[in-house]
Amino acid sequence: MTLPLIILAAGRARRYGGLKPLAPVGIHGEAVIDLIASDAFAAGFTRLVVVVNPTTGDEVRAHVRAAWPTSWPVEFVVQERPLGTVSATCAAFDALAPDDPFAVANADDLYGREALSLLAQHLRTRTTSCLIGFHLDRAVVGDLPVSRGVCNVVNGHLTDIVERRQVHDSPDGFVAEDGLSPVFLEPDTIVSMNLWGFQAPLRALLEGYLASFDFSTKAEALLPIFVGSILHHHPLRFDVVPTTSRCVGVTHPDDLALVQMDVRLQVELGERPEHVFVER
Repeated sequence: MTLPLIILAAGRARRYGGLKPLAPVGIHGEAVIDLIASDAFAAGFTRLVVVVNPTTGDEVRAHVRAAWPTSWPVEFVVQERPLGTVSATCAAFDALAPDDPFAVANADDLYGREALSLLAQHLRTRTTSCLIGFHLDRAVVGDLPVSRGVCNVVNGHLTDIVERRQVHDSPDGFVAEDGLSPVFLEPDTIVSMNLWGFQAPLRALLEGYLASFDFSTKAEALLPIFVGSILHHHPLRFDVVPTTSRCVGVTHPDDLALVQMDVRLQVELGERPEHVFVER
């Protein structure tokens, strides 16, 4: 069984103001996508499918071809229109074997090797789809507000995801200034960082959801909303696999220096190698 990881690198990065997958976060200036790829292969994934957009895709391709070892199996697909993460995931299906499970990850978040290893192990040994769940205090970088999908979990199974906006740390704890309750969120609240494991039968549901999606009311079809919809309409189970890994990413320009420091600390603690491009 092959085990592919779909990396969603087609975003427009309006808040960051640059090409986030290529942000230099490594000790020697390696890009975010370089560290994700290295972590994925170390975790047991066998190939990568990178989804790019028509505008910046050539730049991502050129970087990968110049920097990555030729032994790293990678394929590129294009998401022609910015229709959301469901659309981006479906764009990768022609590059996958029809009966294999697959994982999906953002191209601008460093999930940690433990998190990716847990995901690969689940897809190899279980028949359920899954979400890797991060603790909120391990998934916020800096002081600027972000959005986080708060997970409702019952007996290890995902029952719902509620998107909370304007989430940030404060002297009184984590707050979400979006008008919803509760305002204060516990540090160990389980949140989604868009790190998913899907069994092969989910392909048809993803394609059906995209085909029936009403883009006149919403601009994008998003994976968390898709998963929430099938939880209530299909007899499927999504396991939540908790991790203590820290998830860091470059949402805002000010995040870059913070992520660089975090990566350096990970290297010093032995959580990742200093040199990213080591042959497997």
